[in-house]
Amino acid sequence: MSKKLKLLFTIAIAALFSQIHAVNVDKIGVVNSKSCMLESKYGKDIQEQLENMRKQWGSLLENTQKELKELDAKFEDQEYLDSLSPEKEEELKAKYKSLSEDMSKYQAQLSQVFGQAQYFYGQKLMDSISKAAEQIAQDNKLDYVVNQDTVFYYNPKMEVTKSVIDQMDKNFDHEQQEKKQAAEAEKPVTQKKEEPSKK
Repeated sequence: MSKKLKLLFTIAIAALFSQIHAVNVDKIGVVNSKSCMLESKYGKDIQEQLENMRKQWGSLLENTQKELKELDAKFEDQEYLDSLSPEKEEELKAKYKSLSEDMSKYQAQLSQVFGQAQYFYGQKLMDSISKAAEQIAQDNKLDYVVNQDTVFYYNPKMEVTKSVIDQMDKNFDHEQQEKKQAAEAEKPVTQKKEEPSKK
């Protein structure tokens, strides 16, 4: 094969790979899942539910901690302790022990419940991102939509995060509407009183 033919062949192969690469790029979308979690209605709703859960448990822990501090103050007050009968002092010690055990139990339960809730809501959120990404892929004829965290670099034109968030919000609103309609349907039907017939 002559040098000229080899050069033409090389150029043709390079052009072919360039076209293949261009087509593949056009059929790949990249989504920032962290932005979806923070900015979408799904994500904000989940954050609110987790925060409410944390506040409820936090209130329980705070009240128990307050009682323990009050008992600590009594145990440090020697004059108060001297005024107690042996039975009352034992009751005070028993109460302190019980509250301390409750505090440890609440802390362990909070860690377990909150961890389970984070996992459950995390899976639910990823499912909503996946569903929205699938719809965006179909609408834009994309072969793949990948998570930004899985790549080191991508062309900004492959970014579809905003579109995915918008689709997530649409899906969220649709689900909320369905839940509202289902709740309305479960309400007992109020029967209208029959008006007396006019003679």
